[in-house]
Amino acid sequence: MSRTTNGARRARAPWRTALLSAVVVAGAAVGAPSATAAPFDLAGWATQGGGTTGGGNASPVTVSTSAALISAMQSSSPAVIRVSGTIALSTRSKVAANKTIVGVGSNAAITGNGLNISKVSNVIVRNIAFRDWSDDAINVEYSTRVWIDHNSFANGSDGAVDIKRASDHVTVSWNKFTDHNKTMLLGHDDGNGGEDRGKLRVTYHHNWFDGTQQRHPRVRFGNPVHVYNNYYGGVTDYGVASTMEAGVLVEGNFFENTDDPFHRGEGDSPGANLVARNNHFVNSGSGDAGGSVAAIPYSYALDAASTVKSVVTSGAGTGKI
Repeated sequence: MSRTTNGARRARAPWRTALLSAVVVAGAAVGAPSATAAPFDLAGWATQGGGTTGGGNASPVTVSTSAALISAMQSSSPAVIRVSGTIALSTRSKVAANKTIVGVGSNAAITGNGLNISKVSNVIVRNIAFRDWSDDAINVEYSTRVWIDHNSFANGSDGAVDIKRASDHVTVSWNKFTDHNKTMLLGHDDGNGGEDRGKLRVTYHHNWFDGTQQRHPRVRFGNPVHVYNNYYGGVTDYGVASTMEAGVLVEGNFFENTDDPFHRGEGDSPGANLVARNNHFVNSGSGDAGGSVAAIPYSYALDAASTVKSVVTSGAGTGKI
């Protein structure tokens, strides 16, 4: 059994039983299987700064049209918004604070455009397939306490999940990315240090990068940024890039058929710190690491890297929560 974030107890999914190799506290493994982490619960940076609850206990409302979705997302009150079926957005649409946006079942989708999480806090987006978007599928800027979990992203323009402009305390977990180029940008410009230093702290865990090209993520300024237990399958350009004063911990990931799993520097951006530990490589390069990274402030359960492909392909994407 494992304990959820609210103290209730539930059974761990069978495919996850006995796969946890360590509990990690402030960046150091203490070497015992986890008895406290439940699958799919919130972990990482979005637990910090007061935590992320979205719409909390607000009565759920189900939407199936773009007008209803936009109205619910932009309400000034906390809301739990259930997306039913496919909704096409004509523009990237603003999300107000204190919102949970969650897909119903395994067929909820947003197409054509995406979500703009800007100048707000406490937002959760889960279990939605984003397809064929223009600009970014999810844009996070000037926002804190955001959790992006168990979504699928395919065949869009620009970024799938881009986080920038002094955003902080974000977790991106259990998502699947396919058929896409610029997957995840963290920090939009080398010249934005005045806003970004001391922020852009993001956790990326248990995501599935399925033949995508680059930015998994590409990082500026954030330190520590935590990239753990992700599965990189056939990434064609590079996995993780640490640039421009960043500090990235790349830990316990599974890299398969990925020639360049991680490196320092990218394009015109100078190299920064990257610590790599306990990763698993199959037909992949060894990566480029160096420097030091600030300590991770939260506890987390770390799967053994050799099991991550099985764990992630079984649990990532829509229809799994």
